[in-house]
Amino acid sequence: MVTDALISRCVRKEPKAQLELYRELYSQMMSICSRYERNRQDACARMNEGYLKILDNLATRRPEVPFIPWARRIIINTVIDDFRKSRDRKANEILDANVGSASRTDVNEYLAHMEVEAFADLLMRVPPMSRHVFNLFAIDGFHHAEIAELLGISEGTSKWHVANARNILQKALGRMAVATIAQTASR
Repeated sequence: MVTDALISRCVRKEPKAQLELYRELYSQMMSICSRYERNRQDACARMNEGYLKILDNLATRRPEVPFIPWARRIIINTVIDDFRKSRDRKANEILDANVGSASRTDVNEYLAHMEVEAFADLLMRVPPMSRHVFNLFAIDGFHHAEIAELLGISEGTSKWHVANARNILQKALGRMAVATIAQTASR
């Protein structure tokens, strides 16, 4: 549990406290980074960069700001900063968008049974920019104006990326639902 005492010890740069804080934040930070990065190694690198920023800025955090949301924001901003730096490199990734069809009911039924990891894997099929915008909007709760400012795009472009990601996810889910239903029917 992250306590004021632990934070104070981290501000004093006590290594044991810093390690304890890292362990307390690890799963939450890693889950954020994993939503944005294609592989575990990159997610871990972003998480560690973000954690160092948390430690560097801990003394300047306003006490009235809750620690966990403050730390989450730093992690998200770290991922976004890295994305901006490598936007040109990642822009060349291509999505294999084979389209399948299934009814919404079938897809919704399939989603009800789908596990979080499977959805995370599915989200990796979305092109990087659309995935980042979708994560910021649908999962992290940012508004399109905030996303536009963070990523240096227009609000309309932000909305397009969310719609694009949803479309890709719906089609992929449809293909998966049809495959699952077909397997079930053939038994």
